[in-house]
Amino acid sequence: MTRGPVDRFIDAIEMTAAVFLAVVTAITFVSVILRYIFAWQIPDSYDFGSLLLGILIFWGIAGASYRGEHITVDLLWSVAPPALKRAMDVFADLLTLACLGAFTWMMAVKVLSTLNDNVQTFDLRLPVWIFYFVAWIGLAAAILLLAVRTVRLLLRPDSAVRHANPQPLE
Repeated sequence: MTRGPVDRFIDAIEMTAAVFLAVVTAITFVSVILRYIFAWQIPDSYDFGSLLLGILIFWGIAGASYRGEHITVDLLWSVAPPALKRAMDVFADLLTLACLGAFTWMMAVKVLSTLNDNVQTFDLRLPVWIFYFVAWIGLAAAILLLAVRTVRLLLRPDSAVRHANPQPLE
C-alpha cells in the first residue's frame, strides 16, 4: 500500500514522540548511574527531564488523538449501531478538537510569557521557552492529526472508527 504525505507526517509525529521518550529515559538512566556510582550529576538533568517529559506528553497526545487509543468509556458506544457509533465518534473528535484548540491557544500564551519573563534553567541558564515551544508544536500537531482523523471519519465512515486505525488517504 502506498503511503501518502499525510501518513508520512503521522509517522514523523509518532517517531518524534518516540525519540523524546528515548531521550527522557536516557537522561534519567545516566543521571541515576552518575549520581549513585560517581556522586556527580548532569547539570540541569532534573530540569531537562521535566521539560522533555512535558514535550513527550504533548507529542504523545498527538499520536493518541489520531489513533483514538486514549482512555475511553465504551459502554454505550459498544452496543450502538454503526451510524450512531460514527456520530458519537465525530462528536467526540470535534469536542476534543475544540478542547485541544483552547489548550493549544493557552500554551501559546504560556510560551510567550515564558519568553518575555526570560525564564531559564537553574544550572546552565538555558531559556525554558524553547522547551515550551517544542511542546506547543506537539499540541499543534495533535490538532492537525485530530482534524485529519475527523475528516477521514467523515469521508470514510466504514474505515475510520474508534479502536481501529484509520485507513490512509490516497
